[in-house]
Amino acid sequence: MKKEIISKVDPAIKDLGLFVSDVYEDDEEGVHNLNIELDSDSVIDVEKITAASKIINKIIDDMDIKLNNYVLDIHSKEKGEINNG
Repeated sequence: MKKEIISKVDPAIKDLGLFVSDVYEDDEEGVHNLNIELDSDSVIDVEKITAASKIINKIIDDMDIKLNNYVLDIHSKEKGEINNG
């Protein structure tokens, strides 16, 4: 599934200057997540994540992924990291 998602998403978000750095599943507070982690050679701002999310949501919906009750989480590679400088 990971390779299939990357192969469909990467070309679709290339014009945004983004690429998929990882696809993985995890469980957080009883919620099953399908994570799509994005990276770029430049800063990823909220507008890029929003634009990418619209594209990626459509692709994932069209793929009809066979997971029960999951939440799609699209985020940048630095999600949750704190830089104490």
